[in-house]
Amino acid sequence: MFEDSRPIFQQIAEGIVDDILRGRYAEGEQVPSTNELAAYLRINPATAGKGLGLLVDQGILVKRRGIGMFVAEGAIERVAAERRHRFTTDFIEPLLAEARTIGLDREALIRLIANAQPSGASDSAPPTTD
Repeated sequence: MFEDSRPIFQQIAEGIVDDILRGRYAEGEQVPSTNELAAYLRINPATAGKGLGLLVDQGILVKRRGIGMFVAEGAIERVAAERRHRFTTDFIEPLLAEARTIGLDREALIRLIANAQPSGASDSAPPTTD
């Protein structure tokens, strides 16, 4: 379930952020507790707590003493904006640079993207629009 290349607490934090972006947890909604995460994932509670603490430090979660952790107001847009920025720098900018290198103009690149099949999709299955 976890990959060896990154600390588990970071992977837990990223998983919760993914769940927030996918709508599993709305702003103001409670997320699983340290003990719930630890039991479900079969990890040390300190590791789960470190992942949740990271999200509190980033302002994505807020801690309500004696109640639990909740998704902060405005967290969804802040996280989505950060992901869009990272997507642009990690994928779009290198894609555009490579397209220029191999002589693809904007229209040709747009056609390639429009006609691309998601990885693992069969030729007979329509592309998904998640």
